[in-house]
Amino acid sequence: MAVSPVNGTQDAAALAATTQADAAATSDRFLKLLVAQMQNQDPLNPMDNAQVTSQIAQINTVSGIEKLNSTVDGLSGQFVQMQALQGAALVGHEVVLPGNRLSVADKVGQGGFELAADAASVKVEILSASNQVLGSVDLGKQSAGIHGFTWDAKGVAADAALTFRVTASNGNATTGITQTAASPLMRDTVNAVSTSGNTFSLELATSGTVPYSSVKAFN
Repeated sequence: MAVSPVNGTQDAAALAATTQADAAATSDRFLKLLVAQMQNQDPLNPMDNAQVTSQIAQINTVSGIEKLNSTVDGLSGQFVQMQALQGAALVGHEVVLPGNRLSVADKVGQGGFELAADAASVKVEILSASNQVLGSVDLGKQSAGIHGFTWDAKGVAADAALTFRVTASNGNATTGITQTAASPLMRDTVNAVSTSGNTFSLELATSGTVPYSSVKAFN
């Protein structure tokens, strides 16, 4: 199992220290400007208490926002670290993600799809590496959402690089046929997890590195 080092906590601490230093420098500059302004104000038209209070409130607001940003950055780094630790448990397991590669194991081909809306007729065609139709599966009426299918893959090698396409529709020849959006979904195996900055990714056996957010389901 290969899990890349997670440096989110260290990076967040360094960022927090830098942010605090910047905030302190900003406050110092503001106070110097405020003192200089009061020393050089017009004696006949001095600043009133409301003006001084307003300016002090402004610098406090800026400092508060900087501290909040630092806190959020720290939490973000910790969140990515937690994701990586949880994601390590996925190594060796299958995930479902967008793609049209047919998985073949024990003479059974498997794939999936996601329908944007209900469909009266759904058909899956199995394609060879040269894009020739090898077979099909009629699934009939299907509701909106994620679905899986199987195909008899006797005589097909596991590494045959088969793909599939899904066609979904509503209506008939009399009322008119309308197509329903169908997105193919494939299975892949998690080989490792990795982090880069604030991005958590999965390294898959076939699809390479993909963002964790692209995963639709886990097997």
